[in-house]
Amino acid sequence: MFLKGYLYTFCITLALSLSLCSCSNQETPQRPDMETSENSNFKSSNQAPDPRTNGRSNGEVSIMPISNQYKKDDFIHSDFDNYDTKKYGYGQGTLFDNSNRPQGALDFNAKYNQLGATAISENSDKIYLTFDQGYENGYTPKILDVLKEKGVRAVFFVLQDYAVKNPDLVKRMIDEGHIVGNHSVNHYSMPTLSPEECKNEIMDFHQFMLDNFNYTMKLFRPPMGEFSEQSLAIADKLGYQTVMWSFAYADWDVNSQPDNQQAMEKIVNSAHKGAIYLLHSVSKTNAEVLSQAIDQIRANGFEFA
Repeated sequence: MFLKGYLYTFCITLALSLSLCSCSNQETPQRPDMETSENSNFKSSNQAPDPRTNGRSNGEVSIMPISNQYKKDDFIHSDFDNYDTKKYGYGQGTLFDNSNRPQGALDFNAKYNQLGATAISENSDKIYLTFDQGYENGYTPKILDVLKEKGVRAVFFVLQDYAVKNPDLVKRMIDEGHIVGNHSVNHYSMPTLSPEECKNEIMDFHQFMLDNFNYTMKLFRPPMGEFSEQSLAIADKLGYQTVMWSFAYADWDVNSQPDNQQAMEKIVNSAHKGAIYLLHSVSKTNAEVLSQAIDQIRANGFEFA
């Protein structure tokens, strides 16, 4: 069973040919519904990886993240001196192409795929569910129940504190074939940190998961969607693929939850090929509408990765 689960996790990770979404040339963070501007294209490579470029060439991101072959002595601060440290807040924007794909996510891919970042899986017709796990609000067990019932696998981006306080839920995620992603140790804004601090935010939690769950994480979502060119390069150097999103909505405020019907319409009507959905597991609304949303998205002709 362990080997089967490991192979499934490897395969779904392989399928996540992600590449970050464009940012809005502002220094303050964007909410997911804020508009972005640039325009571009992205293709995922099926060619053998070029070791000189971490498997990326000709503006393409390998469909398999580099495999955490980072060694402590490989991390040299001066390697990142030429990368821009300006802070951006990611948002998929409010402009869409004729396939219902947010232009901001496409732009992000085009600009940052060489740094191992992605916001939409452009060469896939699947939909990828991802959940951010800042703290447990009592809804993750129900979410896991729904995913198991529907035969859907997801990525759970977890903070170290979450894993410390909820080991049984993290173990369940792994045992049921989901991917556990790295959301950092402390939820700091990555572009405000030094290269060494960035490294520690990622690798200290990476080591915690190895030591306590015998689990190797390969996907990283920066807290608050905040990033710089330098912070993306650091994550890439550490063997991580940065994963943003092409759909998100205002579901994170537990004191102001969206109406169920409105949430359903937003989630279902936003479906598009290669979509990366960002949902928050603290949301009562998400827990209540997830089952119906999965059914309706499937009824509209989409399938989940």
